[in-house]
Amino acid sequence: MIGSLDDRPRAHREAAATLAAGLARARSGAGGLVLLRGATGTGRTTVLESAIADATEHGVRVLRARCAPGDGGAPFATALQLLGPVADIEKTGTEREQTELLRRTLLRQAERTPLLIAVDDVHLADAPSHRWLVESARHVDRLPVLLAVTERSQYDVDPPAPGVAHTLSPALVRTHTLTPLTPADAGALVRERFPRAPGAWIDDCARAGAGSPLLLRALLDDLGGPGPHGSLPHTVAALYAGTYAAATAWWLDSAGPGTAEVARVLAALDAGQRGAGPAGPPGGTLADLAALLAELTGTDRARVAGWLTAMTGLGLLRAGPDGRRRYAHPLLRDAVLAGVPEDRRRAVHRGAAELMLRRGASTEAMAGQLLNSGPVGADWASNVLHDAATHAVREGRVAEAVPLLRRALDEPLPDHRRQRLLTELGSLEAAADRGAAAAVPRLTEALGLPAAPRERVRAAVALGTVLAARGKIGRAVEVLTGVDEQLAGDRPDLSGVLRSASALLAERDQTVRRDVYRRLSDTAERSPELIGPATRAVLVRYAATAGLTSAREAMRRLRLLLAEPSDPLTEPFLLGTAAAVAQWADELDEAERLVDRGLAGQRSELLHPMHDALLHTRADIAAARGIHGWLPAEPPLPPDAGAGNIQAHVLLGLVARDRTADARRLAGAFDLHAAADSWELNRFLYARGVQRAADGDTAGALHDFLECGRRQLAREVRSPVVTPWRSAAAECWLALGAPREAITLAEEELRLARVWDTPRTVGRAMRVLGTVTGGRRGLEWAERAVRLLRDGPEGTGLELAHALLAQGRALIAAGERAQARDRLREAAELAERLGGLRLRGLAEEALRSGGARRTAAVRTGSGSLTGSELRIAQLAADGRTNTEIAKLLHLARRTVETHLTSTYKKLGIRRRGELRRALAPDDGAPLGLLAHGDRLAR
Repeated sequence: MIGSLDDRPRAHREAAATLAAGLARARSGAGGLVLLRGATGTGRTTVLESAIADATEHGVRVLRARCAPGDGGAPFATALQLLGPVADIEKTGTEREQTELLRRTLLRQAERTPLLIAVDDVHLADAPSHRWLVESARHVDRLPVLLAVTERSQYDVDPPAPGVAHTLSPALVRTHTLTPLTPADAGALVRERFPRAPGAWIDDCARAGAGSPLLLRALLDDLGGPGPHGSLPHTVAALYAGTYAAATAWWLDSAGPGTAEVARVLAALDAGQRGAGPAGPPGGTLADLAALLAELTGTDRARVAGWLTAMTGLGLLRAGPDGRRRYAHPLLRDAVLAGVPEDRRRAVHRGAAELMLRRGASTEAMAGQLLNSGPVGADWASNVLHDAATHAVREGRVAEAVPLLRRALDEPLPDHRRQRLLTELGSLEAAADRGAAAAVPRLTEALGLPAAPRERVRAAVALGTVLAARGKIGRAVEVLTGVDEQLAGDRPDLSGVLRSASALLAERDQTVRRDVYRRLSDTAERSPELIGPATRAVLVRYAATAGLTSAREAMRRLRLLLAEPSDPLTEPFLLGTAAAVAQWADELDEAERLVDRGLAGQRSELLHPMHDALLHTRADIAAARGIHGWLPAEPPLPPDAGAGNIQAHVLLGLVARDRTADARRLAGAFDLHAAADSWELNRFLYARGVQRAADGDTAGALHDFLECGRRQLAREVRSPVVTPWRSAAAECWLALGAPREAITLAEEELRLARVWDTPRTVGRAMRVLGTVTGGRRGLEWAERAVRLLRDGPEGTGLELAHALLAQGRALIAAGERAQARDRLREAAELAERLGGLRLRGLAEEALRSGGARRTAAVRTGSGSLTGSELRIAQLAADGRTNTEIAKLLHLARRTVETHLTSTYKKLGIRRRGELRRALAPDDGAPLGLLAHGDRLAR
């Protein structure tokens, strides 16, 4: 496509101007040589054709020749294209004589009219014609002849022959080199064809054109139509009619076999880098890549390095931020790779991996090649793939590790190594949302292979975890029990792992849970020597939930167990179990330390049921501290989420923050009739009951609380430490006019709370019993609850606010309004500070009913801080000293101290170390992310 001069790229316009000037000189009798050089596809022929048209328009006679690769076998083939049949040339003896005959023929033609001798692709001319043209160029400056030739000047791996101007004086040659398309020129060409195309699509086309007018126009021809059709494809198979692929093939053929082979090997390496390590071909530097390509193709390293540099300059290759050279666009890479058989591609990757191994390349770089090489049949290959997968998992790139392990299994492996890889792969596939179905056969195969007992236990635990996650609790426990029986009591340490896992997984099914704990208790009674620390910890937890032990005794026993030496396989169960019990016992700091230890000790590549349990305990700890500022703007409702522990905490937080509409929407998002039985469902039932009660649906709330209780009792969970359903149901019974039923439940809750004997559980039970009892006796229970909770540990603040509210209401009923207002104001301030907006509203409502003339907005909590106070508090929470804060904010040190004193009062804290947690209601992270972010990182 010639087009008008103004429509063409700037480089073409400048070249055309050079030819026009030369043509004007020839018409005046002073000819010369204009050499138009450029890489393949830069438009040399297009510019020459434009000059030919210009010459014809001005009455200049044109002699033209287009050289081709096949011309080299026929002497003077190019010259005869120009001059036509020359008499007696074949009869002339020597080349010198033939050259003289051609010279005279040219002179005769030049005598009649000015000439344009146009030779396209002169580098392909036959040798005699090439020499004749060079000799003619020495004399055309005295003739009305413009000799215009185009010559390919692209850097190739195979060294090119000397060019047409090699032996000519620079004074005889006017040379113009065509440069690649600029981004602006490329964009203009695309817009000319597709005026309404979006900018991003135009840029994508320009990248695929790689600075070459040939490739860009071929691409636009293939795209066709009046406008862009979706995103630009990455494979030439998606292009019709294949003009782009044909243009790329022509570019490769023009470059010669050495360059074509290097280009295709580079494309194979580039295309193969998926699933492991950074994208792009291997080699951290240009020199590394050149050395690799040179060895794979048997070419000269220096020439390959020069070719890489030249192609980067032309725009066909790009250097990424990491220095790696890759093709400018996946479509170009695919076009270069078209026609290369799969076997050849695999051989390239295998060869690259072997070379990289000898050079000590990184594991990830070698693994990236092995992913596409096919089986190597050597131990080093599986070792490299396994090591790369392990590294990827440790960095949280689980999606990259899975294909590496799958590829490692293609290598011939002994049974024990295959068993280990299958266990790890099944664990990782189960961790992926859509990989659980593939994980079961993997882990089943692993469990069936001969292996050391520890590896069999790991496989059994992973398989049991997957089965339990798919709702097959009984089958999961059967697997674990079966392996335990195979150990035949020879390895009590490993039996402890299997029994602890069974107990943990059985929590999702009340029938299986009863059976598992019955077997554990029987074994502990008959053969205590077979029960290890982790299993004994599980039994302590069972006793805590069954209402058979106190918090003090449970923690004493667990601390003794934690002090005993433990096997790495059993330690997660011990730590996770102890953390859960410590959280119930309001030992929140200790629980948090145990969770951190348990998560730090997890092997990310192995599936372990305690991982999720530890994350749930972490969420329970945050909720126990009464921090509600983590709530997201919109409650998370993923379509596949079940009604579980995390959703229960979010729901309770929404109620506490008085976000009624959000709480109602979240509570109604789940169909609990179809939900599988589990402890998490019971937690959500309790939370939904709280939401319904707050929303005024007392009967619905009572149903949820009683159903939660029925399910908990069926699981032999009697203690109110997990879900205080009795207290909640008692308040509903009272509201529905059934005080006898309310008192019965409240008294039973207090009895069980005293067994566990923590301020939180006992204080809550006392408070509710006082509410449902009423009168002077009820007031006494409320006062006792307040006294107990005032001295309670961290995390009992909201429970204290509830107790103060109950006491205030009881005092109003008793006619002691002044004292009641004091308690209610204290309740409102405490609720405000802890983010309990609904509780604060209830306290203010009670104040009004108690005769308070007005209830001014409570100014406590992080929301009450001034801008200066908040800035200083945040810096102090980050560990800055008062002096550092003063310098940073250009304040006096005394001013900083004054602001901090005011901040401590508003936040209700006494120490600097409490600042971070006190600011959390406004700045904390979402609890849902807290729990599930670690699962994703796993």
